[in-house]
Amino acid sequence: MRVNSHLLITAFGGFMFYNIAVVGFGLAGRLAALELSKLHHVTVFEADDEQTPNSAGKVAAAMLAPLAESVLCEADLALMGLDSMKRWPEIVSELEGDVFFQQQGTLVVAHQQDKGDLQSFTQRIKPIAGHSAQALNAQQIAQLEPELANRFNQGLFLPCEGQIDNQAFYKASFTMLNKRKVKCVFNQRVTIKNGEINNRPFDYIIDCRGLGAKSDKPLRGVRGEVARLYAPEVNLTRPVRLMHPRYPIYIAPKPNHEYVIGATEIESQDSGAATVRSTLELLSAAYTVHSGFAEARLLNIQAGLRPAFSDNHPEVSQVGNVISINGLYRHGYMLAPALVAQAVSRIE
Repeated sequence: MRVNSHLLITAFGGFMFYNIAVVGFGLAGRLAALELSKLHHVTVFEADDEQTPNSAGKVAAAMLAPLAESVLCEADLALMGLDSMKRWPEIVSELEGDVFFQQQGTLVVAHQQDKGDLQSFTQRIKPIAGHSAQALNAQQIAQLEPELANRFNQGLFLPCEGQIDNQAFYKASFTMLNKRKVKCVFNQRVTIKNGEINNRPFDYIIDCRGLGAKSDKPLRGVRGEVARLYAPEVNLTRPVRLMHPRYPIYIAPKPNHEYVIGATEIESQDSGAATVRSTLELLSAAYTVHSGFAEARLLNIQAGLRPAFSDNHPEVSQVGNVISINGLYRHGYMLAPALVAQAVSRIE
């Protein structure tokens, strides 16, 4: 690896302090900056303003669902999800402010007409590291979520799963990086060339640009839409997934009676506002789970593009002093801590 010796800061105890650039201030960029700023001098570059309106991680429901996602992904990614699950509590504990993290499992339910979809879903779940799904009857569903009593006859419980409040994480991570005097350069599109950023040398560059790296990598955008509701008449205690003809819909309870309903998955590069069709599908599905959503307030409905490679598999790669993390697809919060740990381990 080429090291810019004039930038290298030597430290006591055998550690080397480096001058490191993190490009992209989405989920992966924030996690990388948080970890690296403990030991190194970090500068963050972001093409948008500090609100990062185009970050997929800001739109996401932040589900940590390795068992449920094992239906769609390979077992190695599900195992990586379990690894990330173990990392999240420490990440959250190091932040100031209350960042909601929960690991009380996921409830999966289906209406009678979608019973076949639930059976198929159950058969396709991959048992990972001793974790598996538990079949539930109507009484057991009511024990887990009393407000869903008499609504569903059968379901599944995925006890190892959890979630985080992405809005709180984005806010608290920015606050912590400011406290550590990490310099954030916003509204700055950068060129990474010859191991430098806009001709400025760094010891290492962590490329977390997501779709911003599309000109350099074979990425595509996968559109997703998510609604956030204020529903004081609904009291669910854990994420609920509903089998749906087009895509599994989830209802994720967040603090202060807020619920995130998501997510559509559309092969489209369109980053425009949510469509009427998607809005109706999400909100009507939520209402069929719990009638209390009828009086909920729609706080926002957001659309975003997930960065994905053709095989929907994420990638940590390195060329010289540039380490790239990309292609997290629909598994951002489930995989990002483990992927960032892989990337950071390459810094010598």
